[in-house]
Amino acid sequence: MKIGIVDCGGANLNSIYYSLSRLGISSVISSSRTELEKTDGLILPGVGSAGVVMRYLNDKKLDNFIFNTNKMTLGICIGMHILFDYSEEDDTQCLGIINGEIKKFISTDLSIPQMGWNYTEGLDDYKHLSNYYYFANSFYSDNTSRAVGYSNYINKFTSVVKQDNYIGCQFHPEKSSLAGEAFLKYFINQI
Repeated sequence: MKIGIVDCGGANLNSIYYSLSRLGISSVISSSRTELEKTDGLILPGVGSAGVVMRYLNDKKLDNFIFNTNKMTLGICIGMHILFDYSEEDDTQCLGIINGEIKKFISTDLSIPQMGWNYTEGLDDYKHLSNYYYFANSFYSDNTSRAVGYSNYINKFTSVVKQDNYIGCQFHPEKSSLAGEAFLKYFINQI
C-alpha cells in the first residue's frame, strides 16, 4: 500500500510522511497527478491558508482530480476545510465535496488560534474516534450533516467529517501522539 501526500503548497508534509513511516506505511509527497494516481489513498495536509491551497491545487490541476477521486482521502485541518463549499479564510471557494462553510472563530475571552489538546466526541458508529487530539486552528467547520465528531472551543464545531470516500479532521493526527496514530490507522483501514 502507498499513500499519496498531496503537496498543496503548504507545510507539514514531512510530519505526515514520518507518521505514516512509523506505522509501516509507504507514502510519497507529490503534486503530480500522474504520481498520485498510482497511490492507494490520499492525504491533504493541514498547514496553510484556504486561498493559497486552492490556488495551488487549481494551478497544478489537482482540484478536479481530488473532487473526482474514488480513493480514500483524508483532509487534515486546512485539508478538511477545502473539502467544504466555502471558507471565510481569504474569501475562498473550495472544492464543494461537503456542503457547508468554514468560519473564523470570534472571541474576546479565548485566544485565537486554538492551540493545544482538545477532546473530540465521536458520534454513533464513530465513538471509537473519541479522544484528545492536538489542534491548531483559527477557523472551524460550520454545521454539516456529514459531521461524525464534535469538539468545543469558543463554540461547538465539527472536528471529524465523513462523506463517501472523504474523511476530514480538524485536528492534526500527526501531532497527536498515540491518539493520532490510532486515527491514522482508522483511515488506513478504510482503504
